[in-house]
Amino acid sequence: MDDVANGVTEESGRFGRELRRRRLAAGLSLADLAGLVHCSRGYLSRIENGHRRVTRELADGCDDALDAKGQLLGLAPESRGDTHDLPPARASGVRRAAPTRTGGVVPAQPSRYGAEFDRLLHRGDTSYLAGRMEEADAYYRQAYRQGADDPEARAVAVVRRARRWSDPGRVDHELLHLVRETLAALRTHDGTEAAGLRLRLAAHLAKKLTMSVSEDTAWPGAGPERGAELARRTLEGLATGGQDDETRCEVLTECRWGLYDFVPAIESLTISLRLRDCALRARSPYFLGESLVALAIDQFRVGRVHGASGTVAEHRRHAARTRSTLARWQQCTLDTLLDLWCGRFDSATDWIFGESREIVAGLEADLAVPADTLLQTRLGQVYWLLREQGRMAELFSSGLADGVERHGYFPVWRAGFALARCEVGDHDEAADRLLAFLRETGDCASLPPHGWSVPALVLLAEVCAGLDARGGYETELAHAVPVLREALARRPAGIALAGWPVVLVGPTERAMGLLALAGGDSATALGHFRRAERLVVGSSPPQTARLRANEARAMLRGKGGAQRAEGVALLRSALAGAEANGMRLLAAECRELMAGAGPSDSRQPHG
Repeated sequence: MDDVANGVTEESGRFGRELRRRRLAAGLSLADLAGLVHCSRGYLSRIENGHRRVTRELADGCDDALDAKGQLLGLAPESRGDTHDLPPARASGVRRAAPTRTGGVVPAQPSRYGAEFDRLLHRGDTSYLAGRMEEADAYYRQAYRQGADDPEARAVAVVRRARRWSDPGRVDHELLHLVRETLAALRTHDGTEAAGLRLRLAAHLAKKLTMSVSEDTAWPGAGPERGAELARRTLEGLATGGQDDETRCEVLTECRWGLYDFVPAIESLTISLRLRDCALRARSPYFLGESLVALAIDQFRVGRVHGASGTVAEHRRHAARTRSTLARWQQCTLDTLLDLWCGRFDSATDWIFGESREIVAGLEADLAVPADTLLQTRLGQVYWLLREQGRMAELFSSGLADGVERHGYFPVWRAGFALARCEVGDHDEAADRLLAFLRETGDCASLPPHGWSVPALVLLAEVCAGLDARGGYETELAHAVPVLREALARRPAGIALAGWPVVLVGPTERAMGLLALAGGDSATALGHFRRAERLVVGSSPPQTARLRANEARAMLRGKGGAQRAEGVALLRSALAGAEANGMRLLAAECRELMAGAGPSDSRQPHG
């Protein structure tokens, strides 16, 4: 007996020392790791010190949490089946399920679905966390087959599968079929758990339906509008109460995305705030990450840039704690969005042309995630960096323009391509593409009321501004400007965000000003520009420089000498900002306007 006891002590000591080494290397406290594997901090401390024997189940959880790839589990002693070796739950007498870092559940005791089902689900969650979505999906498929005799077990596996990323602008037909079949199988099941699963599945169905952006990419007979309506009904079902926090998190996450293109940003922000609070209560790292990204997006859209910056910083801490590959990708995307907004172009360049390119290439080769999601994100940030720096010609010389055209099924890319042609001086094609966009969308009538339609309209306003500055396109502008002004006026003021998220295109008030100026209404344009100032001055030097150049152009079209003098002063400010931020094309435009404004002394009136 003493030899056996000594052997167990020695084994436990080796395991404990390695566990502590890996935990510290991962930057996790005892409490952090205890939360991930669902045992008490004190119990985990005794294991690290070799005073308690670790169970195989707990060792497996620690191995996954620390990404030890089986090396930690290999040090664990074989199970003797002693019940006193089971790790104690945080609250005695309460059977709880602990959130993993992916938001999955590793039950403190096997769930009613069985130990093998739980193991497959946990393995899938761990793979998802690492960004290996194909591998995760394989585990979830196995779990689905394992639960063949239990529709509720199958529903749990389908919910996990439905969380995977989908290509932007397209529906996932396989998942839509599966979700609908699973909902039908649960229709006659009673009880709180079945009701919660139906809500989760309905929320995923709503989001998946709204992923389409045209009849070509929609689910037959059920376009985005049907998805948005289902999202509303599902949220109403959640309001009846009786659901646990994890179910609430899932429904709020998916329904917010289902309504993204159909409700004002301020309403979406309300849902994001509810989601964040719910995720904190649920102690779910997965849903906390989802909520922070959603919250930052909606804060940006309503113009709360400083609040969004704080949320991005909170997500940075979350990403560091979870060490998730996907969380890192989202964090770097958010950081680059802010770099582009703030004029930190060197930092943006490092990510866009460095690590992000390697990540996309690697994941695309491994089929680890739907690589088109990452590809479009990177392409959008490349596009905006080149635009801000006046290097749009490189979009065409590098072949990146082919990627823009290839994603033309998404209307926002068609608007972006029209602007790109305008930026490189091909104004005839830009005008043709502008009018083609309006024809294809029924003069914007087929665009959703919110969401991605806003950046598309703002990009087209930039096209109109370019054509107006060039001159000779009065006929095209006479049709386009009133249509775009009416379409943008129906959408609340804020900041146009392209992607989920990719880049901040700019304030909608500035776009309204560009359209008013192109329509010959300088006074109204100035009003829009000055309202836009509140969102950019102090937070975005590049946007401030553009806005001051726009104001100057409007003033120089006026007849008053004082206003023209103020316009020249604004041009000097815009030129300084453009030169400081390396915005070559904008700087050239400012110099051209100054040359045409007359004497350089802004105190001299111009008749």
